[in-house]
Amino acid sequence: MTNRILLVEDDQNFGDVLRSYLEMHDYEVTLATDGEAGYNAYKAGEFDLCIFDVMMPKKDGFTLAKEIREEDQEIPIIFLTAKTLKEDVLQGFKIGADDYIAKPFNSEELLYRVQAILKRSSSAPDPKEEVKEFEIGKYHFNYPLRQLSYSGESPEKLSPKEAHLLRMFCIYKNDVLQRSEALTKIWGEDNYFTARSMDVFVTKLRKYLKQDEDLEIVNIHGNGFRLIDKSDLAQDI
Repeated sequence: MTNRILLVEDDQNFGDVLRSYLEMHDYEVTLATDGEAGYNAYKAGEFDLCIFDVMMPKKDGFTLAKEIREEDQEIPIIFLTAKTLKEDVLQGFKIGADDYIAKPFNSEELLYRVQAILKRSSSAPDPKEEVKEFEIGKYHFNYPLRQLSYSGESPEKLSPKEAHLLRMFCIYKNDVLQRSEALTKIWGEDNYFTARSMDVFVTKLRKYLKQDEDLEIVNIHGNGFRLIDKSDLAQDI
């Protein structure tokens, strides 16, 4: 089945070139030239991946992505931008970006990133990973439903990446989760931008787990992170 891509780029000529290149590689591409038109196209169609320029008239790419994330937590989003400040990159990942490509870039690089993201989003779960529900201190975590509940209270709904990362922490509870392993399995590659994205998601998980004082996610410098359950450690003594 042909993957469908929503491309929102305010430079018509550049957008036409990108669309033609992606169509040459068997993608079905819808091009919009401003954020409002991009949102209308999203509402009118069905897409497997979004590619958004950041600086656009009427509605910028970050705003567009926020609106789409309110409706769909799972569709992959790639940002294209000439802005390379760390603050801008982090803002994109906080919104829920899957990748961030700085202009100018090689079209082949974009193609490989699109292929990698679509492969990850469509891949079946690893059959070796059979455990689906976890008890973490006073929390119950249902991974398939992406639900985290505290002492029987109404559950929080996690995003796909939040749930995947929390599951890895649960599997490695009280041991070190290697940063490189988490990045490779969840983000598909280990680099500066994906590492910063992971830091954002770790901060989110800390907030989710803050009601239980026995739980703590600590940074193991130069190595990764460790989800500590003090109640488990006390039982082992």
